[in-house]
Amino acid sequence: MKPHIAQKAPHTVEVTAGQTYYWCSCGLSKNQPFCDGSHKTTELTPVAFTADKTETVYLCGCKHSSNGVFCDGSHNKL
Repeated sequence: MKPHIAQKAPHTVEVTAGQTYYWCSCGLSKNQPFCDGSHKTTELTPVAFTADKTETVYLCGCKHSSNGVFCDGSHNKL
C-alpha cells in the first residue's frame, strides 16, 4: 500500500529534546504531520522518533522521503 500524499511540502515543526513524536506514515491523519490513529484502516504504522535537541525540523509531508521522517525533497519529484 502506498501512503496518501498529505502535502507536497515539508511540515516545519518545533521539537523538544528528549520528547518522542509519532510521525504519520499513511498520510491520512487530520493532525499532520503527527499520527491520530487514522492508519488503523491501512497496513501502515506511525514512525516514532525522539528529538535529540530542541530545534526546528522539517518533517516529510509527501510520505515518500528516503530520509525517514525528515524531508529530503522527494515532494519535488511527485
